[in-house]
Amino acid sequence: MSTPQINPSKIKSNAKSKINTIENYISRLFHNNGKTENPQNKIILLGTFLLIALGIYSFSVFHNDFEEFNANRMDSTLGAVFGIVGLILLVYKAIMFLYIAYNYYKYKPIKSVSDEELPTCTVIVPAYNEGKQVWDTIMSLEKSDYPKDKLEIIAIDDGSLDDTWDWIIDAKKKLSNRLEIFKQPENKGKRHALYRGFNVGSGDIFITVDSDSIVNTDTIRHLVSPFVKDKNCGAVAGNIRVLNNTKEMLPKMLDVSFVLSFEFVRSAESNLNSVLCTPGALAAYRSTAVHNCLPQWINQTFMGQPSDIGEDRAMTNMILKQGKHVLFQKNAVAYTNVPEEYPGLYKMFIRWGRSNVRENLEMSKFVFTNFRSGSKFGIRSLFISQFLKILISYPLVIFMLFFVLVHPLLFLGSTLVSILIFSTFSVLFFANSYKSFEGFWAYSYSILYTFGLFWITPYAIATANRRGWLTRGLTEKK
Repeated sequence: MSTPQINPSKIKSNAKSKINTIENYISRLFHNNGKTENPQNKIILLGTFLLIALGIYSFSVFHNDFEEFNANRMDSTLGAVFGIVGLILLVYKAIMFLYIAYNYYKYKPIKSVSDEELPTCTVIVPAYNEGKQVWDTIMSLEKSDYPKDKLEIIAIDDGSLDDTWDWIIDAKKKLSNRLEIFKQPENKGKRHALYRGFNVGSGDIFITVDSDSIVNTDTIRHLVSPFVKDKNCGAVAGNIRVLNNTKEMLPKMLDVSFVLSFEFVRSAESNLNSVLCTPGALAAYRSTAVHNCLPQWINQTFMGQPSDIGEDRAMTNMILKQGKHVLFQKNAVAYTNVPEEYPGLYKMFIRWGRSNVRENLEMSKFVFTNFRSGSKFGIRSLFISQFLKILISYPLVIFMLFFVLVHPLLFLGSTLVSILIFSTFSVLFFANSYKSFEGFWAYSYSILYTFGLFWITPYAIATANRRGWLTRGLTEKK
């Protein structure tokens, strides 16, 4: 047997190629299309790693103090109870994570069906104070590779105070009868705008797209294919990525968070036929399922007040209650704008938190009944997991504040070490999915959420009856 010849120049070339690839990945953290991003991002990301390193060092220095603190806590009856409950919750969380991971592994997106099989669709775009972005949204929908004779697009201006209606009219001029437009006499809220679209739309499938979102050309085709393959499918959630993630820090963090939330969690939920929330940015509903609950949906109240938030989660709940499957399509992608500054971010999270509280209470009324045929173990497990997060939010905040007062440095060290451990999964998941080091923003996001947004869920619980969108004012639009 001849000895294989080693080519030193080839080895050198391969090594150089790998080094260049790594350098490109690192460069992409701070550059986009050759344009340098906000220099603060680099400082924040580097600061994140320094802070985590400080946390590891602090934890190692105070490791004995941590053991003593834990021992003293266990000596008291109340501390022992908290310790046992905490251990049970940790074990449950670990089991739930493995359960989600298993179902994620089993998940496969449904491939697009043929043009002949595709159903008729009505795409509804509600808009309020959106400016030119609504025009971009409509144009991205018009470019879809969906059969033109099966696709109806409706844009509804919900009483905007800016030039949104002018942009909708301009889109109408360009698309002619390909686009139907309506204008609400006054701002009534997104739910009422969608309600109008549901009543005038003629498609077998209703698709809702936020007016600050852009879709791929094949998104609509992929989104509606599950309705053909699964006759009991009542709704489908799209895959949401962040559109404005090229410069600012918060959108980059949210983009990584969205990937985990949609491509990991909702994939697992879809394998259980039980996606808990179809996102407003991109979702599809079987028209018969919508009309079955439309009166209840538009007249929904909470503590005597009309519900003007959480219309997507509410619709999902009502369709699940009908015994229908709710699925997720990873290959149906929409890119949406998210807040770029902290005030807009926490207001968005408050709205989501209030909706989560309300709809978990609504879900508790039917999830343990015989509401659907077949196994209900999956959806009940998902509900319990979500409900537990709400139940333990106050005890966790109280314990955190107590820990801070008793031993602040030990709290900082142990918390940052926990962030390093748990956020690494998000980093690896993003890197594996998109071959990018931008997943490192998961560490920054976890630090921000732990120290800057920990109050959201307790506050949302306490103010769950309050109304208001919070993030749609003209002063907050760019």
